[in-house]
Formats: sequence, C-alpha cells, structure tokens
Amino acid sequence: MLRERLSAGPVRALGAMSGTSLDGVDAAVIVTDGITITDFAESAYRPYGPEERGVLRAALGQWEGGSAAGDLVESAHAELLSGFEDVALIGFHGQTVAHEPRGRGTRQLGCGQVLADALGRPVVWDFRSADVEMGGEGAPLAPFFHHACARWMGARAPLGIVNLGGVGNITWIDPSIPAPELPGACLAFDTGPANAPLDDLMALRRGASRDEGGALAARGEVNDAVLERLLSGAFYRRMPPKSLDRDSFAWLAEAVSGLDDADAAATLAACMAGSVAAALEHCPVPPERLLITGGGRHNAAVMEMIRAAVDCPVDPVEEAGLDGDMLEAQAFAYLAVRVARGLPTSCPGTTGVAAAVGGGVVSHPSGR
Repeated sequence: MLRERLSAGPVRALGAMSGTSLDGVDAAVIVTDGITITDFAESAYRPYGPEERGVLRAALGQWEGGSAAGDLVESAHAELLSGFEDVALIGFHGQTVAHEPRGRGTRQLGCGQVLADALGRPVVWDFRSADVEMGGEGAPLAPFFHHACARWMGARAPLGIVNLGGVGNITWIDPSIPAPELPGACLAFDTGPANAPLDDLMALRRGASRDEGGALAARGEVNDAVLERLLSGAFYRRMPPKSLDRDSFAWLAEAVSGLDDADAAATLAACMAGSVAAALEHCPVPPERLLITGGGRHNAAVMEMIRAAVDCPVDPVEEAGLDGDMLEAQAFAYLAVRVARGLPTSCPGTTGVAAAVGGGVVSHPSGR
C-alpha cells in the first residue's frame, strides 16, 4: 500500500492547481511528511490559451457533461507534470466548475486515474467530496498547509493568509497550536468575490486576461452604491465557515455595466478589498499581519485598498519567503501526503465539517 511505502520521513510530493481564474495550471514540488515542511523545490506553469479558457468557461456551472473541458484539464496537467522527476506521489485538484455544498455538492473536472496511468505515479485527487458528504463546505482546503507554512516561517502571533484567486478566502492561524485540526488552530472561509469578476470584465471589454498590475482600476473611481450593496448582502452576515461558487456574485457584472472601464475596474477591485476587510470581523482575534497570495496580490490598486481598510500590515507572501504563484499547488502536494498517510485534511474550523476528516482518493497506475 502507498501508506506503507510513505511511512518513514519526508518525501518529494508534486501538487497541481487549476483555479477558478482559469489562467492556467500551476505545479510545484515540496518535501514534507504531511506535518512539517522540510523544503520547497521546483515549480512550473502552463498557461491556458484563449481558446482553452473558452472551453473551460463553457463548463462553469455545469453539473453534467463537459467532456471536452475534462479532456483539456487532463491533457494540460499531463503535459506539465510529465516534466517533473523523482516524486513519490502527485496531488491533483482538478478544475472546479460547480460548487454547491448545501445542494448538489461539488464538482471538479479531471480524472486522477487517467493521470496516474499517463504519468506512472500514484495520484491523490477528489479532495473535496468526503468533506461535503460529511456536512462540510468542501472549501477552502489550503488552510492545513497555511498552518504548516506559518510554523515554517517561525510565526509566533496569529496571522492571516488571504488567497485572492477567482474567489477570495482567508485562513486565520494560531501558530502556537501544533496541529491544524486542533481546536483554535485555524479558522478558514471564503471572503467574497476576488479576481473572477474583474478578469471577466477585462475579457469582455478589453480582450485581456486581467487588469495588469491594477493599472486600469487605479485610474477609476469606486461606485460606493455597488460596494455597499455587496457588503450588506447575506453572505457577509453569515458566520464562518462558509464557501462560494465562482459565480455566486454574478450580479456584479450587471451592476457595473453602466460604468466606464476604469470606474468598473476600480469598483470590482474595491469589492475584492472590502470583502477581505469584512472577513477580519469574524476572526477570533485580529491578526498581527495579513499575507496575500494568489493573482490578486499583483494588483497594486487592490493591495492599496486592503491596506487602507485594515489595521495591520499587509504584504505579499513573498515577504515571508513563500511563493504566491505556487502556494495553492504546493498545498495540494502537502495534502496528498496527508491523504496517503491517513491524516485529516479539513476540520470544523476550516470547512464546518462535523469532525476532522481526511478526504481524497488515491489512484495507482494500472497494473502496479
């Protein structure tokens, strides 16, 4: 069994992530025993082209079908992951296209068995289903890795790690508590819309994949009525844990449709930043520091808006020695080792699941 082969010490694990921003596939190797991070190793990125993003975008919100998108997810991952050597196992998140934990569940495209056969390595995948089946939100799943990162950094006081991908999420961490599943170690939840509405705006109006560096948003004025409508919504009053689908705030597109490009971009950037600030109201104690990961940290307008809205230092995770472009991929490498070793991957404080649970399915190459 894989668990027996991984029973002693740290291993090289490869993780892959294709997020709801639909920009491409990140892949990264870490060395870990599933508890402590020993080292961060090589990484790579494979962008999706415009036509590929169109295929994936067409599958968003679909609970059935999507075979073309699934094939694309598998082929893109196989292409990128085949370039890595000497890894014990692979953590494969797949592509989330629908997420409704209190309804139809959660759906990620891509089959781990296909990748295991293509790459000749064990693949851990389907990380979210077990959590949802046990009453959890199924998201976010990076918090246990964030806790390990905080301890790797030598942090002593509570801090927050905010991921600004398609949807935003925060992990509040008390690094003095040694294991992430212990009470009080982590609180995690989705914060609100992040890059997805702004990226969609740029694609629609400018034919661009993003507001590069936040240059367009920096020139605009925020429409306060749209921002207030967002932050007064029911989601922001809900106690965490809580999670979102990429299109949970699809109404934002219509809300900014009458604004010029710069004002629309500024308003959506303010929605991202305001969501982060609102999230801090749910933290057990204020974090000493916020570390920002994901594509949103490259948007200077968003970063300045967050700094203006919160009462603690706000830095990209690189300031703490981490790689914000690869943190999600590294997280699934870490979680893959935890699954293989029978350790939990989520708990009541991170997804609202009834008890600490280890999700994930392990697929071995056929015939091995």
